[in-house]
Amino acid sequence: MPRKADATLPQMELEQQRDATPGFEPKGSFGFIRYLEHGFPNALVRWHYHDEYELHLIVESSGKVFVGDYIGQFTPGHLVLTGPRVPHNWVSLDTPPEGVALRDMVVQFSHAPLASMAAAIPELKDVFPLLQRALHGVEFFGVSELSLRRFRRIRDSSGLPRFIEFLTLLGELAQTSDYQLLSTVPMQSSDDDVALARISSAINFIVHNYSSQFSLKQLAEQVDMPERTFSRFFRHATGNSFTDFVNRLRINKACQLLMETERYVSNICYEAGFNNVANFNRRFLELKGMTPKEFRQQALGRFGE
Repeated sequence: MPRKADATLPQMELEQQRDATPGFEPKGSFGFIRYLEHGFPNALVRWHYHDEYELHLIVESSGKVFVGDYIGQFTPGHLVLTGPRVPHNWVSLDTPPEGVALRDMVVQFSHAPLASMAAAIPELKDVFPLLQRALHGVEFFGVSELSLRRFRRIRDSSGLPRFIEFLTLLGELAQTSDYQLLSTVPMQSSDDDVALARISSAINFIVHNYSSQFSLKQLAEQVDMPERTFSRFFRHATGNSFTDFVNRLRINKACQLLMETERYVSNICYEAGFNNVANFNRRFLELKGMTPKEFRQQALGRFGE
């Protein structure tokens, strides 16, 4: 008997799952470029992957972004390109009880048509270095307003005008030098949807409970997987060991608190989920290359008055 898909859990995103209800353009209403938009919460917000490239623009809210093994912050204007089968998710942490009507504007497109066109149109080859970088996930800076206008024109057009807007946007992004690669290694997920759904459930638990104390064994039991199997699939799906993932998330929260509050480092240590200051300082130094106090000093110089 085939497994019933759970739309609230991540899986390989297949065409038959893409109806207009969560925000996709209906099949047959678009060509090479597919546009979608949605709010938060929404069934499309989950740790997932698909065969298309995806340009993803955040319009409202802030929270945690996960791309491959990258864990970071997002705010409005956050623009990322992910490559085929690179797992990703955006988890908003500041939305009102009623949610947000429009959080994400997304453009999806496939590799094969661009490759075929580039064989006949040499100018298209200029975008392929960008597409190669997309296997890591690419975050762009300084182009949010321009991209928002392009996204709106893509949304509101069809046929050749849409294609021209898309190529113009892709060309602009290929030319920008203000970007960062996100995942430390190119990550592409497998087809094991059952395991990936369980990993997603575990990630969601970690995101919302990072300040609590829990073990790999406890989390494996929670998702009904043997500990060794869970550990292996977790590393495969996220690019991090369980311990590294939790530490990255906790250090990420500590960085936010160091930048945005005047709390003592010792207090931030425990609020971020570490159980002793020495371990916190050691992990912080490993991941950031500086102590928490040095990070705060640099952050004050860059963001503070």
